[in-house]
Amino acid sequence: MKIAVEGCAHGELDNIYDTIKLLEENEKIEVDLLICCGDFQSCRNEHDLKCMAVPAKYREMCTFYKYYNGEKIAPVLTIFIGGNHEASNYLQELPYGGWVAPNIYYLGYAGVINIAGIRIAGLSGIYKSNDFLRGHYEIPPYNENSRRSVYHVRNLEIFRLKQLSEPLDIFISHDWPTGVTDYGNCKQLVKFKPHFQEDIKSGELGNPHAEVLLKHLKPAYWFAAHLHCKFAALVPHSDEKVTKFLALDKCLPNRRFLQILDIPHDINLKNKIRYDLEWLTILYLTNHLLSTKNGMHYMPGPNSAERFNFTPTNEEKDIVLTKFENDLLIPLNFEQTQPGYNNIIGNQAKVDDRKLNPQTQQFCKLLEIDDPVELILKRQLSTSNTEDWVETNMSESIINDSDLLEDVDESSIENSSINRSFKLNLPQPINVDGSDQSDSSENVTPSRSIECDSTIPDGPTGNKEEHDTPVKKFKRRNADMYANVE
Repeated sequence: MKIAVEGCAHGELDNIYDTIKLLEENEKIEVDLLICCGDFQSCRNEHDLKCMAVPAKYREMCTFYKYYNGEKIAPVLTIFIGGNHEASNYLQELPYGGWVAPNIYYLGYAGVINIAGIRIAGLSGIYKSNDFLRGHYEIPPYNENSRRSVYHVRNLEIFRLKQLSEPLDIFISHDWPTGVTDYGNCKQLVKFKPHFQEDIKSGELGNPHAEVLLKHLKPAYWFAAHLHCKFAALVPHSDEKVTKFLALDKCLPNRRFLQILDIPHDINLKNKIRYDLEWLTILYLTNHLLSTKNGMHYMPGPNSAERFNFTPTNEEKDIVLTKFENDLLIPLNFEQTQPGYNNIIGNQAKVDDRKLNPQTQQFCKLLEIDDPVELILKRQLSTSNTEDWVETNMSESIINDSDLLEDVDESSIENSSINRSFKLNLPQPINVDGSDQSDSSENVTPSRSIECDSTIPDGPTGNKEEHDTPVKKFKRRNADMYANVE
């Protein structure tokens, strides 16, 4: 199979497809598949542009909207992962992957698919340690922080990918695995990108969790982008396997942004995208680990009381296969969820970012898993309903004072016998317990009378005989508070 690998697409689909066509004509070949390694920029309209984490002066519609609107059809089956410059509001509609336009498929936060016997896995986004342990809490409209955190890699996706046990042909990421520069021409890389040197020395160039996946999964090929340069490496593994790593540049003139590879495939299978059964089963088994909250969320480990190994058994895979009625072919069920851009009149239609994508709804229902966007919207709706109820009910007093005062004569209130300021005289403390008398009376100093500004009328000054109940016992330390000054 002839596979074209593109670095950062940056929305330049017309230029990329034109370049492929030129290569096909010159090399007398036919490209079967295009893989884009992030920064795809699937902007449907001007609103999507504002959801991208780029300065306003760099926002351009580019050409994806033509394929979304149906003005053009992608001439090559195209798959891609997300990077750090994306229409994140659109990609969030498809957390488990889906068609963003006819013949253009997104792999989701992380995903595994099969095309003509070639097994391809992908991881979207870039690594930032501050957000790695958080849930997928972001939802449009974004603020300045969430516009960036939404594309940061989370531990859930890394955990799920680590459960894979069957061989991988291709792995796609946006940023590089850390340490991969040790296996290529690092001197040439630093000569071209001098500012990489410090990060390479400190081991901070790339994603450390992608390095873990590289060593654990050992794919035959690993494609990446992000750093806007071409770099190749051969990464050896302990079992004599080798991963061929290739990073490519962004789509610009005189840049090395595209390369065509010939990878063996099953000639008996059609060039169509199929779900991967092992990956589907992992999603099904780990659905309870999904978090949509902005807080630290840890994955289970060997010291956990719960299950931590979710590599599926054959029985578990059979259960999932039954859910799909033994048919893993991904349906061609693309449909628009927002109006597309019109290059003549611009984008005048109102957009609603808080819609659920029918593709995701259908997939989640079939696999019996949760759509993270739906979970967030339900929680927000519940919170909103609670706040509305509180606001409505608190605006009305439980006891309407105005109704009670309507029949009250104001003069009767003024002539009321209630004294608003008075002295409260309490009876002398009486020692009932004889044990206190031996050491209390001699050292007690006379106390002051207590004055209290209150609306309580004067109480009667009584004695022991006037009370039906026995007088309470007071210890010496309180006696001075209740004694009257003569």
